Amino acid sequence: MKISYAIKRKLLQIIALGCSNAHVLNFKDGRLYTGKWKQFCNPGLNCYSCPAAGFACPIGALQAVNGSMRFSFSFYVMGLLLAFGTLLGRAVCGWLCPFGLLQELIHKIPSPKLHLKKVFLYPKYIILVVFVFILPVAVTDYMGMGKPAFCQYICPAGTLEGGLFLLAAHESLRRAVGTLFSLKMAILILTVIGCVFIYRFFCRVFCPLGAIYGLFNRISIFHLEVDSNRCTGCGKCRKVCGMEVDPVKNPDSAECIRCGACADACPTGAVCLTCKTKASQTE
Repeated sequence: MKISYAIKRKLLQIIALGCSNAHVLNFKDGRLYTGKWKQFCNPGLNCYSCPAAGFACPIGALQAVNGSMRFSFSFYVMGLLLAFGTLLGRAVCGWLCPFGLLQELIHKIPSPKLHLKKVFLYPKYIILVVFVFILPVAVTDYMGMGKPAFCQYICPAGTLEGGLFLLAAHESLRRAVGTLFSLKMAILILTVIGCVFIYRFFCRVFCPLGAIYGLFNRISIFHLEVDSNRCTGCGKCRKVCGMEVDPVKNPDSAECIRCGACADACPTGAVCLTCKTKASQTE
């Protein structure tokens, strides 16, 4: 019996969530894990400040190095992103990202489901350039340190996974809450509402990590392939795509998270996820 991509993916998402947040006992007193594994980055979006988190967030780490007093460039973090991007492309979002799984669960809440206009696919690239690369270098404090602008002003994953749990555990933090946290709570609420109506709303509109991985979809080793000889043009693959991609016309779309829903829906097996190149398949 063939196991569907949907089942395989959900199992791997749950495993990735557990591996990314293994220190669940830290929720009790709001402690952060600071062991040796925290120097390594999680491939998906998972807040460093989450009490259960065992790894750093790649976007947070990238900003921290960019915003250092010497404005060093993080070759380690970029090397990691390049490695994951080249190997998996945006499959990282679809299979390994804890916040991506959360968005999918929120989307299961019964409600009318809406389509996203293409113009809303571009803000994540603006956020990547402005909040991840420019502001940490351009806006500094009296010591010359830049701020992790995306984490500080936008990231709903950080607000949910880190902010709320730390506030619940520490009264001193609750007394210090101000306008900035109210702004981030508003962004979190907007994200949750958006995810109810639109599949992976944050992932598609605002996530700078998704923007990075999406750029690798055309060259990633793990990719989507469509056999034109077997395709009947029925359109079932397009109809089931939550990211609103047409796999036949654009299998390497930057929006494709390689979830495999299109392959599961294809009645002729023309669509598949593979690590083989077309050239190697014809040999």
